[in-house]
Amino acid sequence: MKTVPEYFGSMVFDDRVIKAKLSADVYKSLKKTIEEGAALNIGVANAVAAAMKDWAIEKGATHFTHWFQPLTGITAEKHDSFIAPSPDGGVIMEFSGKELIKGEPDASSFPSGGLRATFEARGYTAWDPTSYAFIKGKTLCIPTAFCAYGGEALDKKTPLLRSMEALNKQALRILKLFGDTSVKCVRTSVGPEQEYFLITKEMYDKRPDLRSSGRTLFGAKPPKGQEMDDHYFGVIKPKVAEFMEELNDELWKLGILAKTQHNEVAPAQHELAPIYTTTNIATDHNQLTMEIMQKVAAKHGLVCLLHEKPFAGVNGSGKHNNWSMATDAGVNLLSPGETPYENAQFLLFLCAVIKAVDDYQDLLRISVASAGNDHRLGADEAPPAVISIFLGDELTAVLDAIETDTPYEGTKKTQMKLGVDVLPKFNRDTTDRNRTSPFAFTGNKFEFRMLGSSDSIACANIMLNSAVAETLKIYADELEKAEDFEDGLHKVIVDTIKKHKRIIFNGNGYDSEWIKEATEKRGLLNYRTTPDCIPHLTDKKNKDMLTSLGVFTEKELYSRCEIQLENYCKTVIIEANTMTGMAKTEILPAIEGFISELAKTAKTKKAVCEDITCAYECKTLKKLSMLADSISETAEELENILITVKGTENIEEEAYLIRDELITKMNELRVSCDQAESITAKKYWPYPSYADIVFSVK
Repeated sequence: MKTVPEYFGSMVFDDRVIKAKLSADVYKSLKKTIEEGAALNIGVANAVAAAMKDWAIEKGATHFTHWFQPLTGITAEKHDSFIAPSPDGGVIMEFSGKELIKGEPDASSFPSGGLRATFEARGYTAWDPTSYAFIKGKTLCIPTAFCAYGGEALDKKTPLLRSMEALNKQALRILKLFGDTSVKCVRTSVGPEQEYFLITKEMYDKRPDLRSSGRTLFGAKPPKGQEMDDHYFGVIKPKVAEFMEELNDELWKLGILAKTQHNEVAPAQHELAPIYTTTNIATDHNQLTMEIMQKVAAKHGLVCLLHEKPFAGVNGSGKHNNWSMATDAGVNLLSPGETPYENAQFLLFLCAVIKAVDDYQDLLRISVASAGNDHRLGADEAPPAVISIFLGDELTAVLDAIETDTPYEGTKKTQMKLGVDVLPKFNRDTTDRNRTSPFAFTGNKFEFRMLGSSDSIACANIMLNSAVAETLKIYADELEKAEDFEDGLHKVIVDTIKKHKRIIFNGNGYDSEWIKEATEKRGLLNYRTTPDCIPHLTDKKNKDMLTSLGVFTEKELYSRCEIQLENYCKTVIIEANTMTGMAKTEILPAIEGFISELAKTAKTKKAVCEDITCAYECKTLKKLSMLADSISETAEELENILITVKGTENIEEEAYLIRDELITKMNELRVSCDQAESITAKKYWPYPSYADIVFSVK
């Protein structure tokens, strides 16, 4: 049996394989393209394609695909075999540099937000050499960017690469001012923690709402949920452990650095955390992770739920985006060192992040906006929709001292005393963690905790990279003109602290008083829903910043605004249609069935003895009859709103109508149905209960 180091990355055309398969000159040229962005010539592409094909065939591959990430939120692929006809009637296996570099999938049926008309079908995929090719099943998958015939980006990878390049360019300017001229590039790195639920396939198949929308649209609260905190970090159940073991094996074969696994807070909820890697690759890996989670779960008779809020009243699932910046020499630019007060370079990059997050709160909120995440933000351990930064006591004290020009005393190390001699002694960290903060500094990186579990991490990192790049550009422009660099640097840092300290909050993000303070006293934004925030994507300040850095064109921005609103509308409409169908065709008949039994029972009792009151039957009959009428009436009202929504031509108006009327009516229908479930005999209720579902995996 092979050990993990022996099979790790075995299905990846990584640097080890590239170096072994290519000549020294071709390898050197390719590395220059990957690391420095140098142009790739066709000769090198042909050599790489030949080596890639031979390696893939050795691994059992028969097809290749340009693997890309359209604006659907998932990945896409079109498979072509390696075969080509030979004169003798057989076939030969071919794969050229041209096929490696460029593909031509049909672009007409992918979301384009008006960038492409239906009859304008041509699109292009372009090889991304910075992300390694890999084998999935019998197919060689080549990570690519996806664009329209006119060059507009139709994917999430292209703007992400642009944002990384923008940040790299501006960070190099800053480092040069500090005298570091040896650095060739600055890369952002990410480690996305992935939360998910596991339930049995049997339970999933019995829930039309899970099958159509990924979340339960009805469900009375179970007697026991997560109140006892007994699932968090608890012993992993055997079936889940088997799933995790196979998942790790599959991820490791693909070079994905799966590191940590544990039970999360809610019953049936779990988490997988990888080691950080370059943002572009981390994005590809996270997309693969979500796909493989679902495939492996199916093999074990399970279903992996990636929706942000599959069950009401228990913790939702997020994706914590651990973000940092580092040079090609491995220097973490967000590492404060032992004396952060004296680390001017760290302080400038820290201030750049603070200013960026404050200036572009709206873009960060937009980057995590979805119908699913609207249910999660601000509830059950998810951060609120108001964005703030947690720095901790030490760094906050450092910034306070700089702002007020007072001496910084430093933070003394405190040794933990556990009261047992045999236990090891260690120093306590200078700062506690804050799980309620949307954007928390965690030692040498920031943890952006607002992302939903089904999100592509590309969106959040595009906006984060871009906002920080813009701030670094402003700093570089000012410092390059400064007569004295030290004086200019001090001024930039102090000005940033004074103007942007409102975004720093180290307290309880769940406290309603904080939301009031944030919005009324500090002037922070509170976009609670997707329709509230998405239209601000094209605000002038956002448009100017993103287009000036070359991350998006103006057309691309407007297209994404439309696509996100369309996705929101379509998602909720599917849910509403599912709800009315479930209520009318299964829930109401179930209630009526139990009502009929209660009436018969009461009649039988009365026939036996006229003195029997039949209090239970009569009371329940009355309640259920009222609920049935309410469900029927609300379902009809919901259908009428859906008709109105369908007739709305403007996408923003449609989104607001859905937010204000449709979702309100959906919530009303759910309340009535959940009340009915709690008093209807189980044998009549058509769906598994919450308790059945979340405790189904043994």
